[in-house]
Amino acid sequence: EGEDPLAQMDAQVKKRRTLDAIKRILLRESLNQPLMVMFEDLHWIDEQTQEFLNLLADSIANAKVLLLVNYRPEEYSHQWGSKTYYTQLRLDPLGRESADEMLSALVGDSPAFASLKRMIIDRTEGNPLFMEEIVRALLEDGALVRNGAMHLTKPIAELKVPPTVQGVLASRIDRLHADAKDLLQTLSVIGREFPMTLVRAVVPKPSEDLERMLNDLQLGEFIYEQPAVGDTEYIFKHALTQEVAYNSVLQEGRKLMNEQIGAAIERLYADRLEDHIASLARHYSRSGNPAKAVEYSVRACQQSSERASFTETVGHFETGLARLQELPDDAHRAELELDLRNAAQFALWTIKGYGSAENETLALRTLELSRRPGVSWLNSWMALSGLYVTALMRSRHRQACELATQMLAIAENSSNADYTGESINCLAHAQMFDGSDLELAGESYERAIALFETTTPSSAGPRWRRDLMHSQAYAFSAWNDCIRGFSDRAVERTDQALALARASDSKAVAEAIHNYAVEVFSIRRDVERTRQHAVATIDLSTEIDNPFRRARGEFWLSWADSFALDREECLARMQRALADLRATGALTSSSLWLSLIAQIQCSLGQYNNASASIDEALSVVEETGERVFESEVFRTKGELLLAISTSDQAEAERAFCTAIGIARSQKARLWELRATTSLARLLRDTGRRDEARAMLAQIYNWFTEGFDTADLKDAKALLEELNN
Repeated sequence: EGEDPLAQMDAQVKKRRTLDAIKRILLRESLNQPLMVMFEDLHWIDEQTQEFLNLLADSIANAKVLLLVNYRPEEYSHQWGSKTYYTQLRLDPLGRESADEMLSALVGDSPAFASLKRMIIDRTEGNPLFMEEIVRALLEDGALVRNGAMHLTKPIAELKVPPTVQGVLASRIDRLHADAKDLLQTLSVIGREFPMTLVRAVVPKPSEDLERMLNDLQLGEFIYEQPAVGDTEYIFKHALTQEVAYNSVLQEGRKLMNEQIGAAIERLYADRLEDHIASLARHYSRSGNPAKAVEYSVRACQQSSERASFTETVGHFETGLARLQELPDDAHRAELELDLRNAAQFALWTIKGYGSAENETLALRTLELSRRPGVSWLNSWMALSGLYVTALMRSRHRQACELATQMLAIAENSSNADYTGESINCLAHAQMFDGSDLELAGESYERAIALFETTTPSSAGPRWRRDLMHSQAYAFSAWNDCIRGFSDRAVERTDQALALARASDSKAVAEAIHNYAVEVFSIRRDVERTRQHAVATIDLSTEIDNPFRRARGEFWLSWADSFALDREECLARMQRALADLRATGALTSSSLWLSLIAQIQCSLGQYNNASASIDEALSVVEETGERVFESEVFRTKGELLLAISTSDQAEAERAFCTAIGIARSQKARLWELRATTSLARLLRDTGRRDEARAMLAQIYNWFTEGFDTADLKDAKALLEELNN
């Protein structure tokens, strides 16, 4: 209390929080009025700011935001060219007149400088930075002197000007005194920004000498001092200056400097090392110390994963894996590799696709490492969980059930409540998607919830993971309850899951729970709440770069929009979202999505396309065994047959009866109500009103809640009609 919290934050933490706040403000304010945002000199930005910028670019498609950036094509690249809302404008160099005007401001407008100006303009082709650096180089070389007015001391033909701006900067750096040049090179290895405390720890110079040298570098406009809390900080004037200085250091020298800088950070911040893990990982990864590089890569993976910075996590994982190969192939290396893979597991699922072949390969390697003698139970459990996720996302639910059962046995044998709860959760997911017995899945969810509610968190894993599993148990239980016909309880469970997600203060948890809330409210046909949670899912999945959940959010937002906006456009968006989902290697829920696509195609009169979508949905059910949505697929098929031709009434009736039979066997009362309502309409239209009334009344009277939902309202209205 009483301390400025910013003083306790690492620069990267401050930056991350600031960028997150900027994004939230931009997207919120753009709802009220148009905004313009500008980023300059993109080539110097660090990985974290780059990640933020990409996420921002992805998230403003429908916002009233103009994002304006400038960069040099040879120094920076992006992947925005395919976006329909991206336009590139080429900024040409200064024209001769403007370049002449700029040089007049730098050297004066004396006619004696006409030849010099022409030479500089021709050499630089109007690049302002290049022109400025040439003038500064000529001043430092003594070819230009300022004695009242500026004048040349050498003929133009004798002036030695490098052909590139990098060359000019290199020549300026070479002309520095040896101590100043060494200092500048050391600073370039530290980074674009560097605090004075760290400089003192790395550069063995008396304070007075060091401050004088830093002042000289400022006068030479190599670096600038910038405001900071609690310490003096400096920044390179331009990323090119840092780059040229860095490249002037021999590779072996850079390795040695990076290791020295890493060691200095460890000494200086020993009491709050967690605030500097990313910097330590960066420096040691570039050092000659692979053991330290891997150690800090593991810790950086853990830290960035906890912050839901999954792209950053994967970067640390890949760096650590590369440096791991330099270590002796022994038990210690295998242990480090296992730690690295487990630390990055959640991020790898997210970034590379939950159902991707690459993730399955990664999981198999982790399982191989976990089966070595002496490896802890948790490593084996984590390896199985990786394979489980791939199986679940590929809709291989029998295999997922087997893997979850193995996970449960390991967790129970180790008496760990958190991982026991997560294992039961996983088993329940697989049971629900398998669709053979939704009541059994519901019982598993109740066991998981009870375990999370009655036990204290374990220290075996990160707290956010337990929060995710705890809230997921409520969220998936709600999904299962909704299909079983307990709609009000489903909403209550969803609200409990959302409350837990808010309390966790984790983006990964919030993203997952908003995604599951979408499923519940879409099943209830609550369009507005579906839209609300779909938008939240898209925002969060874009922020943490989760293509799987972003596709799901886009699909459900498009479905919700189809009730009010152009249906053909919404249909195209839904189809793109399905393609994006499949690109992640996932098949889960695709039979439901295809049936919803078929419904919209049918409403647009695209009967052939709708039939193809239903056929594909049925094929997916048979190929994957994901039967939880099978009843809905057959019901949609029946509605499509009636829409195409009234002569297909018998076949439509068979489709409805099949849907009812499947739903009853699964105890999926909501699906049964929908299919029975569809069949009752058909029976009404073919003069079998008594039969229609009896069967619809039987399923309607089963329900004890959810009477405000669209399905029960439709059924009630039809019953009243049949009773008259």
